[in-house]
Amino acid sequence: MPPTMEDRLRDILEAIADIENVMHGFTFDRFVSGRTARLAIERLLEIICEASRFIPDEVKRAESGIDWRRMVDFGNLLRHACHTTKAEIVWDIIQTHLPPLKSCAERHIRVSGR
Repeated sequence: MPPTMEDRLRDILEAIADIENVMHGFTFDRFVSGRTARLAIERLLEIICEASRFIPDEVKRAESGIDWRRMVDFGNLLRHACHTTKAEIVWDIIQTHLPPLKSCAERHIRVSGR
């Protein structure tokens, strides 16, 4: 059976939780200098971006505060042009864009579980 929307949302939440664990106590300077952690986080962001491709359009429309298209595009960048990924962009995504995505995923999992 193919993955459900809830499966994809759980993939997103799991990857975010892993990023939060890796990033615990990190400053920007430590993030920039920690190549291994940065590569792990980029891989987790790939998972998030890939899972987001399969979120239904009606959910994406309801969650217009999340730039779904840009998320997919960033996943493509990570997969195909990783040598051009800037630490500043990844840091901004972690700090600014993951918290609302986490809230969205949690909300839709709660709704789907009713």
